[in-house]
Amino acid sequence: MIRADSLDELFDLAVALSSQPLPSGRRVAVLTNAGGLGILCADACEAAGLIVEPLSQATKERLRAFLPNTASVANPVDMIASASADDFSRATETLLACAEIDALIVLTINVGIADITAITGSITAAVAGARASGAAPKTVLTCIMDNAAMQQADQRLTDRLPNYAFPEHPARVLGKLVRYAEWRHQPLGLIPEFDDLQPNRARAVCRNALTERGPGWLATSEACEVLAAFGLPTPPGAIAKNADDAARLATAAGYPVAIKLASSKIMHKTEVGGVCLNLEDESAVRAAFVAIRERLALQNQLDAMDGVLVQPMFSGGVEVMIGVTQDPLFGPLIAFGLGGIHVEILNDVCFRVTPISDRDAADMVRSIRGYRLLQGYRGHPPADTAAIEDLLLRVSRLVEELPEIVELDLNPVFALPPGKGCMIVDARIRVDA
Repeated sequence: MIRADSLDELFDLAVALSSQPLPSGRRVAVLTNAGGLGILCADACEAAGLIVEPLSQATKERLRAFLPNTASVANPVDMIASASADDFSRATETLLACAEIDALIVLTINVGIADITAITGSITAAVAGARASGAAPKTVLTCIMDNAAMQQADQRLTDRLPNYAFPEHPARVLGKLVRYAEWRHQPLGLIPEFDDLQPNRARAVCRNALTERGPGWLATSEACEVLAAFGLPTPPGAIAKNADDAARLATAAGYPVAIKLASSKIMHKTEVGGVCLNLEDESAVRAAFVAIRERLALQNQLDAMDGVLVQPMFSGGVEVMIGVTQDPLFGPLIAFGLGGIHVEILNDVCFRVTPISDRDAADMVRSIRGYRLLQGYRGHPPADTAAIEDLLLRVSRLVEELPEIVELDLNPVFALPPGKGCMIVDARIRVDA
């Protein structure tokens, strides 16, 4: 599918797709008889992700053989206002024959010197001749800026070569055709099989929660059980019901530790002061447990407290998030982006419809603006992108196997340096029948 941003663009794309081969690459040449048109088109090409590079010396020499000295044979090729129909024909043939471009945009405006109808016919004939020669066909789009002449011309141009009203339009169309062609030429993605999955174990947790409490969020221990059944990595931890248990678990885990509110009713723990980090000793753990209880009591939410999750402190790597939501038309959508408390502010998130393939997972990781952080930035080590992709594929499989899961939020996920994997530090899962 190619997304059209307006009704005009819908028809612009349709006429190009119905009459032109898809471009084999992003390199484009611009041919014009007016420098202003060429500059407008070249700028639009760059904005559309196309490559407007200088032509080879051999191509320049072939153009110089028949163009005046005042013409520019760089790219755009500006044949100046005196360009004749024969100049357009020979320049079009020359550019279509060269190996350094994948597409050609021809622009002309009626300056009252040359016969615009003859120019139109010469462009069409040159393109037809190039294709009849057996050479690999190239995408050709035009912008003939003379309505009266176009109305008088025969229909060969509109039948064979799409014509656009302004020089930016063919550039935008070509940019979308290039992206579509690149997508079509990619290898098919694969949905991998995992040998270590235990869907029945996770399904039992979800169904028990639905039977006991009805639709809603899984308890922290239940969410950890579901993730473990699908090989999704979480740090070791346990639920403490009181301060004594919290201190005992913290001592067993090793300091420093983090304690987090465990609740199936309160989702944003930080908003109620339910997260305490870098606790260095037993007294700090006891004080943190009491503080969380007191905050909830002041907010009349003490009954929402199932206890606290005690975990060894975990840090390092890049914080990312993985989520799942339900779309009424497409079903489960999987999301990926930068994580932590800033995810909603940065809004650097991409989505895919599940199930996703290995190619989808790789595209998701590389499509966010924060991908540079995952590559390593200003002394920070790169992240284990292969592990992130594996995580995305496992989450996709999780929601496909368990339709009871209607929402999932893994945030933050610490993406560690290459070879070190990922760690899901916090997880929420909502189920519904």
